[in-house]
Amino acid sequence: MLPTCPSVQHVTLLCSPPFPVQRGGHQPPVPLCHAPVLELHSEGRSSVSLQFFPRWLAPNLITFSGFLLLVFNFFMMAYFDPDFYASTPGHEHVPSWVWIVAGLLNFTAYTLDGVDGKQARRTNSSTPLGELFDHGLDSWACIYFVVTVYSIFGRGETGVSVMVLYVLLWVVLFSFILSHWEKYNTGILFLPWGYDLSQVTISGVYLVTAVVGVEAWYKPAFYTVLYRDLFTSMIVGCALTVTLPMSLYNVYKGYRNNTLKHTTLYEFMLPLLSPVLLFILSTLWVFASPSQILEVHPRLFYFMVGTTFANITCQLIVCQMSNTRCQPLSWLLIPLTLVVLVVVSGLAPDTEALLLAVLTALVTIAHLHYGVTVVNQLSKHFNIYPFSLKKPNVD
Repeated sequence: MLPTCPSVQHVTLLCSPPFPVQRGGHQPPVPLCHAPVLELHSEGRSSVSLQFFPRWLAPNLITFSGFLLLVFNFFMMAYFDPDFYASTPGHEHVPSWVWIVAGLLNFTAYTLDGVDGKQARRTNSSTPLGELFDHGLDSWACIYFVVTVYSIFGRGETGVSVMVLYVLLWVVLFSFILSHWEKYNTGILFLPWGYDLSQVTISGVYLVTAVVGVEAWYKPAFYTVLYRDLFTSMIVGCALTVTLPMSLYNVYKGYRNNTLKHTTLYEFMLPLLSPVLLFILSTLWVFASPSQILEVHPRLFYFMVGTTFANITCQLIVCQMSNTRCQPLSWLLIPLTLVVLVVVSGLAPDTEALLLAVLTALVTIAHLHYGVTVVNQLSKHFNIYPFSLKKPNVD
């Protein structure tokens, strides 16, 4: 049986109603970590969309359905553009209808992500399980929508290199976990990274691509600035000018007001240890790879990194919910470390792709196992069904 985070055993004991109170002392209508997220979504759009959902529909089912749409987009684009060359000149491009489907599904997923919390309040069914579903699936969704967007520009002279996309992926991942690091220390989650604007823009770009074709993105947006340059600049700029400063400022306010949950520097920075090690190990693999693994299998490498990151983030979310100490290291870093050592030492130069495939399968299975285990434990503890508002019969 795959190992689980020790905090899983604690979450059913500690993550119980009433939910944590805000600093003002008022009981929030939803879990504390939900409220700031709801503020990021367009209230008008969410309220109108909510009218189409029956009251018997479980919020977690809405959340999971939206996530599956992003997964479908990812694998659909992987079929038509497996190596990210489809958008480059001289290659067979992705059909227009695929971009239309991708745009509609992405916007639908974004809409569903905006109404799940409202549906929970509407049906009086807010639980920590909803928090885990919402933010846990969001952490895994990072890899799906970032890599899918990459197919718009692709690689080559007119696109973005796989190394640049790798860096951009890490910018998105660190932006995501930075907010949860903030909540781990302050007790309040704030996501300042322009989720609404990014998702609406992505959906619109998909639909525009279906009409004008990928060739339109070869031309400069203005003067000599290419659209690909705007794409990279917006991601990095948003992280450096909005996400990072806002998180540091909120943590500083907690320090100034003496409300931080952790006072020592080690405990304060503990949630970032595993993500940083993941970045170091995966980057070392990229530069030391004898077969140029990122160039040959970029999609699989991105998926391995994103899934490992999602598992680390989910464990942090569980620790937040249960008010338990974050684990210093994720056990998934052990097989990654072994693979990197084998690659760097040159012991298996001809089996590097196989090692990546096996590691990706292991990470994916472990993450799914972890998610199912936590969901089952929380559902049993709160006497609820994860995808239904009906209560289980108590014998």
